[in-house]
Amino acid sequence: MKSLKKNIIKISLLTLASFAFVGCNKFLDINDTPNDPLEVPSSTLLPTALAGTAFANNNELNRFASTIMSVTAGAGGSPQDYDRYIINGDDFGNQWRFELYGGALVNYQSLIETAEATGGPAYAGIAKIMQALTFAMTTDIWGDVPYSDALKGEGQATPVLDSQRDIYMGNSEANIKSLFDLVKEGLADLDQESADSPGSDDIVYGGDIAKWKRAGNSLLLKLAIQISLVEPAKATSIINEVLANNEYINANSANLSVRFGGQVGSQAPIWTLTHNSLFQNELLISTRFVDRLNTTNDPRLPIFVTRNDGQYVTADNGFGGVFPPIGTRSVYNNYATGVDGVGPVRLLTYAQTCFILAEAVVRLGVSGDAQALYEEGIRASMTEAGVSADDINDYFADNASVVTLSGSNDSQIEQIITQKYISLFANGLEQWNDWRRTGYPDLAPHQNAGGIDGTRPVRAVYLSSEVQRNPNMPQGSAIPQSNVKVWWDVN
Repeated sequence: MKSLKKNIIKISLLTLASFAFVGCNKFLDINDTPNDPLEVPSSTLLPTALAGTAFANNNELNRFASTIMSVTAGAGGSPQDYDRYIINGDDFGNQWRFELYGGALVNYQSLIETAEATGGPAYAGIAKIMQALTFAMTTDIWGDVPYSDALKGEGQATPVLDSQRDIYMGNSEANIKSLFDLVKEGLADLDQESADSPGSDDIVYGGDIAKWKRAGNSLLLKLAIQISLVEPAKATSIINEVLANNEYINANSANLSVRFGGQVGSQAPIWTLTHNSLFQNELLISTRFVDRLNTTNDPRLPIFVTRNDGQYVTADNGFGGVFPPIGTRSVYNNYATGVDGVGPVRLLTYAQTCFILAEAVVRLGVSGDAQALYEEGIRASMTEAGVSADDINDYFADNASVVTLSGSNDSQIEQIITQKYISLFANGLEQWNDWRRTGYPDLAPHQNAGGIDGTRPVRAVYLSSEVQRNPNMPQGSAIPQSNVKVWWDVN
C-alpha cells in the first residue's frame, strides 16, 4: 500500500507541475500559503488551480468511486480492495493533502487574494466558484472537514472541522459561509468590471465570463439537489432563483470541462492510470456496466469502452478468479481519456444540468417539464459522446419505456438517476453522490464483499496521519467508518 501511494504521488506531482510555473517548495503544503500573492500573477495561479480540481476528480478518487459504483472492476492493487468494499484510513492521503487541501483549494485561496489585491474580480469570481466546487467534492467524500478554519497558513496548522450541514447551509453564529454564498459571491464578482481578466490562461472557457456565470449557476443547482432530501425548502429556493435568472449551462459547448496536455507528465490522470503507469493493469471495465448498456443497445457503449476484436472483455465486480489476459481487457476509451490523454475531465455538464432539473421538477415540484428535461439530458449526453442524430433517434424509437418517464415519483427519479449515472461515465464521484443520496441506480452487491459489514462504502475514512497530527479530528471510536452516512445521505 505504501509503495502504491508513493508512486501515485509521483504521478500527481508530475502532472500538476506541468500546469504550474511556480517554483515554490511549499506549493503542496497544507499548512502554508504557497505563494506571496504579490509575486505570483493570477494568470499563473488560475490554470494550476483548475487543473488541480480536475486532477483530484479524475485520479485515485475516481478509481475508487467508479469501482464501487460497478463501472470498473479491480484486477489488482487498491482497486481490487475497493471492489470488495475494503477501505481504511491509509487510503487517499495524497488526495486529501496534496490534491485537495494542499493543491487546488490553497491555490484558489491564493488566486482570490491576488485578484482582490490587483483589481481582478473576474479571477476572484472564477476562484470562488471553483473553490466551492472543490470544497463540495471534499465534504461529500469525508463528511465533516476543515472548511472555515482551513487555508489560513502557518497560523492554523490544526484546523477544526465544520459539520457538513454548516458547510452547505452556513452558520452565521460560527461565522461559517455556506457553499451557496461562496458561489454567489463569485457570480457577483463576475458581474463587475475587471481590469485584469483571464484569456488563454483559462483552460476551461478561454476567458468567456458568460460561460463561467452559467457554470456557477449550474453548480448552485448541483449543490441544491445534493441537499434536497434533508433541506427541501432551501433546495427549492435556490433552484427557483437559478431558474428565474435563466443563466445556467444550456449546451454542451458550455460544459465545465478541463483539458490536459498530450505529452507524458501533462496528461489526464485517468489516461496515465489506464495506459502509462505501474497501475495500468489494475482496472478494467465491469461486466455489469457493459451489460447495463447492452440491454438497450446504447450507442454510447463502444464510445465509452474499448473492444478487442469487436468483443468486450470485462470482469464482474469482486471477481476472485483469473482475469482476462493483459492487452485484451476492455478499458476506458477515448471519450474518458481523450486522445493521448488530453481528456477532458467533465466536472459539470449540460446533460447533468438537465437531469438535475428533471429531478427537481419531480421531487420538489419546481416549474418545468420533467419529460422534456429528461429526454434532453439523454440526447445531450449522447451528442457529447459523438453519437449521430440518426442513432440517437433510433435509440429513442427502440427504447420507448426507457426514455419515457412513468409510474410514481420515485420510479421516475430512478429512471432519471439511472440515465444520469450512464451520462456521468468516468466521473465516479458524482455517480457515487447520486447513489448515496437516492439509492439509484439499483446496484447488486459485489462478489466477495468485505469492508466493515459487507456493504458498499458511503464515505471515505479519515486519514490516519491527519487523525494523529490534528487533535481536532475525531479520535478513536468517534472516527466514522465507511458504513456511516454523511449528513445529506438519508436514503
